[in-house]
Amino acid sequence: MKNISILGSTGSIGVNTLDVIARNPSRFKVVALAAGRNLSLLKRQIDEFKPGIVCVIDDERADQLREMLEHCAAPGIVSGDSGYMEVASWEKTDMVVSAISGAAGLLPTISAIDAGKDIALANKETMVMAGELVIAMAANRGVKIIPVDSEHNAIFQCLRGHNKNEVKRLILTASGGPFLNLPLERFASISLDDALQHPNWEMGRKITIDSASMMNKGLEVIEAKWLFDMDIDKIDVCVHPQSIVHSMVEYVDGSVIAQMGLPDMRGPISYALSYPERLQGAVEALDLCSAGVLEFINPDYAKFPALELAYTVAGEGGSAPAVLNASNEVAVEAFVEGKIRFVDMALVVKEVLDSHRTKEINRIEDVLDADWWGRARAREIIEKRMIS
Repeated sequence: MKNISILGSTGSIGVNTLDVIARNPSRFKVVALAAGRNLSLLKRQIDEFKPGIVCVIDDERADQLREMLEHCAAPGIVSGDSGYMEVASWEKTDMVVSAISGAAGLLPTISAIDAGKDIALANKETMVMAGELVIAMAANRGVKIIPVDSEHNAIFQCLRGHNKNEVKRLILTASGGPFLNLPLERFASISLDDALQHPNWEMGRKITIDSASMMNKGLEVIEAKWLFDMDIDKIDVCVHPQSIVHSMVEYVDGSVIAQMGLPDMRGPISYALSYPERLQGAVEALDLCSAGVLEFINPDYAKFPALELAYTVAGEGGSAPAVLNASNEVAVEAFVEGKIRFVDMALVVKEVLDSHRTKEINRIEDVLDADWWGRARAREIIEKRMIS
């Protein structure tokens, strides 16, 4: 029996993780949950899985949750940043599923690693912002980091049992999102509703918008660099609209090993939770004979400049990736609020990066400083670009 804590239990990854756990009650037990504002869903999760401790975003919602659980056998309820870190390092936990969206997931993930908990990592921002530090900390604590993102989980599977020195390149696939075939001249009129119409995956709002701009794939490139200790010039992106091939590894002899499956996040989640074993019937099997034509296309950097920005930042290193992530989070929020256009998001991030002087990252405080600076600078730039 493996005891699981979930950071971000009411998000799409958290909900799918709980579904996997519910289907395998003899293998996994939920001991801790952390959510944000969705108290009604969190209460249902508490009723079903009976964790020992839960966390919500602030004291007000903690009080509301206590009232909702007044007549139940309630778990311990904590809140805020300290609460998330308490859930992440909960003593009864064997593995932490890190699925809080954005930079907010960094410190809880670090707390889990510091407590010696294995990590099922769905929060790519942890690696984007502080990959070198996180990998070193995990090695020092003897912690396994198993990727949950479908692309990195696929690479993880394709590398298993092979000699890393024989790898020629990693190939991350991208769906291309809803705008793959949209002419560039129409990008200026993309609406929020347009950006939220992902053709293959059901995800949270932030990651769906990042997928539409391909910033998400850029962040995944940086994450792959640290997860797999791979030079950036050995990490490529290939657009694959069907999302059947989740990623590939090319070896020096010309062989390419791909991990394939239907676009269902329960697949990589199941593998991360059960590694090194596999769960019986984790997802519906892929029938290649009925899958149709599979396409593979080079990315269009003119349409998706965010991807090129991420490659540049990945090569630069230091504080630049944290600034990229911070400014992008602010830009996405501004797009959601109608302050800037879809095409302005990458322009804001580029302007922030152009004004940033890259510094070395030697400790987590350096990462947090870069994150703060990137957010503040992005807000200044957005104020000048705001749609009237």
